[in-house]
Amino acid sequence: MASTDERDGPEVGQGTPAAPSPAPAAPDLRAFAVQLRRMNGEINRLVHGFASGQGLHATDIQALAAILDSETPLTPGRLREHLGLTSGAVTACLDRLENAGHIRRSRESTDRRVVHLHYEPSARQVARTHFRPLAEATENTRSRFTDGELAVVLRFLADLNSELTDVRAPRS
Repeated sequence: MASTDERDGPEVGQGTPAAPSPAPAAPDLRAFAVQLRRMNGEINRLVHGFASGQGLHATDIQALAAILDSETPLTPGRLREHLGLTSGAVTACLDRLENAGHIRRSRESTDRRVVHLHYEPSARQVARTHFRPLAEATENTRSRFTDGELAVVLRFLADLNSELTDVRAPRS
């Protein structure tokens, strides 16, 4: 004979198993736009503070980031294409960066006309110090995600940046 528990069903308070809840809806485009604008605003605040403290323009900091992130030494021409600036604007930018001690130009190839741009190690340390709060905030946030989640986030950001590479603001 079955015990009382087996005959009478679940004990009081247990109830029947709940149906699985539906997966949450994917955030819409507006939610992404809001968060990307907020992040962009916060990063711009840090960038403008660094630029101001170094006597540079925000575009100069974009140039420094491009030089830092490039897998091979950039040339002024490649930097011009990357930033979408005129040759004269890039020359002025590089002059400011060189005079402030952030970069050096070198002619390392057999073709002496080719100039390579290098981020000065001492200037990297100045930038690291200024942007340390950004690095710490990034690491604090990363620590709250699994490796799989981080891989998806990184893939999303890489794909978004790839798409944005082809987007250029129309010139007036």
